[in-house]
Amino acid sequence: MTPPPTTPRAFRFESLLAGGGWRRDVRLEVDAVGRIVSLCPGSPDAACEQVRGWTVPGVPNLHSHAFQRALAGLAEAPGPDSFWSWREVMYRLAALPGPSEVEAIALQLYVELLKAGFTCVGEFHYLHHPPSGGRYEDPAEVSRRTVQAAKRAGIGLVHMPVVYETAGFRGDPLTGSQRRFRLGLDEAMRIREALGDGCQGGGCGLGLGLHSVRAVRPETFRRILEDPEAAGTPMHIHVAEQEREVRECKAHRGARPVEWLLDHAPVDRGWCLVHATHMTAAETLAVANRDAVVGLCPTTEANLGDGLFPLASFVRAGGRFGIGTDSHVSRSPVEELRLLDYGQRLASRSRSVPRSVPGKSHAGALAGAGGALLANAWENGCRALAWDAGTVTEGKRADLVVLDAGHPALAGRSGHTVLDSWVFSGTESPVRDVMVGGEWVVRDGRHICEEEAGRGYAAAVRGLGLPE
Repeated sequence: MTPPPTTPRAFRFESLLAGGGWRRDVRLEVDAVGRIVSLCPGSPDAACEQVRGWTVPGVPNLHSHAFQRALAGLAEAPGPDSFWSWREVMYRLAALPGPSEVEAIALQLYVELLKAGFTCVGEFHYLHHPPSGGRYEDPAEVSRRTVQAAKRAGIGLVHMPVVYETAGFRGDPLTGSQRRFRLGLDEAMRIREALGDGCQGGGCGLGLGLHSVRAVRPETFRRILEDPEAAGTPMHIHVAEQEREVRECKAHRGARPVEWLLDHAPVDRGWCLVHATHMTAAETLAVANRDAVVGLCPTTEANLGDGLFPLASFVRAGGRFGIGTDSHVSRSPVEELRLLDYGQRLASRSRSVPRSVPGKSHAGALAGAGGALLANAWENGCRALAWDAGTVTEGKRADLVVLDAGHPALAGRSGHTVLDSWVFSGTESPVRDVMVGGEWVVRDGRHICEEEAGRGYAAAVRGLGLPE
């Protein structure tokens, strides 16, 4: 990455999504730290870079396990299979990469995410310790490698060290590959503190991950209630992804996972409940009333056979959702949104599925299904990550995606059909250019370091001897 400029720069956008509609011929100025300082009608200016096409906010990816990028396609063997058998394959992968391999895999992933239109990512990180056992001299070693990968790629990062304490609801100790994951709340907070200096400058933020109700001790949730350091930080947790998890939670805790979490943790607008697939009507309403964001990862949830999230009832209750790519069987924001919508259409046998909370109907460029889905991803993903972007307004980060108006998917499109066509017109991506914090990281469909990333990734996965 080149160093950021020290003086503001100006761009003249042919078509820019701002204020819910397309604005034509807009001059946008970005300051030295990558924030938008002015938006005004364009005017001829030789020093102003011309940007043709349809420009939209970059999409936030609120849930990622970067190392699992290397697993995509390796857990599809014939025979009886489930989430739990997939997990065993994932554990075998998790036992392999050291810090340099983690960085190489993350760099490749982040390049792919950027090229697809994601501009920031929430990294739910739990590879804390060496593959061979013991501990690194620097407890934040592997976390630093993911931060470094994000900086090399130029993607915005919210890094979340994950608290992971037990092997299940009975409190059994972690064994085998899970020992790499072991981290208590105090250790997680120390990793956050150690990363503080490296996450300065606006391109990196910090959150806190709690692996799940089954892998975090009840007393840890009680401590979070009392910990002032935890207040105000993005707090993410897997919950109710699998029906077996629901049954075991009821057996050992006397309540369903979401029910138990809401009763024992300060869940509010700063929390992101990842998956939340299996909720009762009462739980669905309660999560919406707490104003938490639900993090949906449709391609991973489909790949694992998790089930369908109750989107219609959640949205009708005023619930908020964003998207993530989780295990990275897909790295595309529009593929996640398209599958989310198609799943709801199939379940309801209708094309008219709720996508926006009551009283918040979208109009103009956001009037169609694609625009409504993207609007949720932009707003709620940024809120779940405490990432100051998602709209093109003064004071926000200049995280932007330029769609090629000449691409077949967008030929002859205007108004709301631009975003609808991006989401629903297939797999050939019209993303041409991507800007993060005022810096171009993708131009003409090419990432600035994709060849370097590809070579490093190929060497890393070959060296791991991945399980067949």
